[in-house]
Amino acid sequence: MTDFEFQLDNFMLYCTSRNLAKKTLASYEQSLKLFGLYLQDTFQIEDARKVQSGHIRQYIRYLQERGKYSVVVNQSTKNKNYPEKRTDYGQQISTTTIANYVRNLKVFFNWLHGVEREITKNPCETIENPKIHRKAKKTLTPEDISKVLKQFDVSKFHDYRNAIIVKLILDTGMRIGECLSLTPEHLDLNHKSILLTDTKNKHQRYVYFSSKMSADLKAWLRYRDRYITSAYLFPTTRGTQLEVRNFEKALRDAGKRAGVEIHPHQLRNNFAKYYILNGGDWFSLCKLLGHSSVEVTQQAYMDLTDQDIYRQHAKFSPLAHMDI
Repeated sequence: MTDFEFQLDNFMLYCTSRNLAKKTLASYEQSLKLFGLYLQDTFQIEDARKVQSGHIRQYIRYLQERGKYSVVVNQSTKNKNYPEKRTDYGQQISTTTIANYVRNLKVFFNWLHGVEREITKNPCETIENPKIHRKAKKTLTPEDISKVLKQFDVSKFHDYRNAIIVKLILDTGMRIGECLSLTPEHLDLNHKSILLTDTKNKHQRYVYFSSKMSADLKAWLRYRDRYITSAYLFPTTRGTQLEVRNFEKALRDAGKRAGVEIHPHQLRNNFAKYYILNGGDWFSLCKLLGHSSVEVTQQAYMDLTDQDIYRQHAKFSPLAHMDI
């Protein structure tokens, strides 16, 4: 085991002890292992104390030039996942992904320098975060959503379940992972609220649903209890927890049949956009989404399209509401 690998393993133990989300742990480990491979192959560096700012800048340029999935940590996974068969194989890595890699490197070296005192100089101290070029996310129209929902055959258990999940995320803004971990005990039908316990930041929060969604949930519970015995609100036909990737595929396939590009996080995104467009405020939206601050919410969901802004102007134009 090299020094870099030892420090990485120690870092992961530290992060695990802090009860970080599994997704965060996986992101740290993958990006740091890829950086370790780059250091070995390009500079023959195996000691974390020898990493300099220049090495990190060279790595950022390398990420900007290499294609997606062209480098893997474990070669054996290529025989299982076949990354070269992906439609986006070899395409340019997004600025968002590169920024996430750099953020993870900074967390690691900040820990080595500030917590463990293993290095005397932090090589990330002068590294600037890459500028992210964000694409405006498409607002799904009611027609788009209706087309997708029509692709689900609600006479079948899994399709009926998936259609309810789509509606629930669109109505509450919860994350797909939060949704699939729900149990019936988390529902309060009287107050039209849901207690989310399996959250990204480990902080429980409530989300709320409409009267229309309440009727859908009551019907789903009756149907579910008739055919399945499970601890989960949205189980598989075997009663086990539905995996995020399986729902993502089902939704993506339904979207393809309907001619609509769609994924679970887009439903959450559209909840936020429609919430604001329909007159909701940023503070309550921040609480519903489980963000740490209003600024985080605004940065994530300020990408209103020109058509969105046009409709808002027509609705709230000062002159249009003046009798002059």
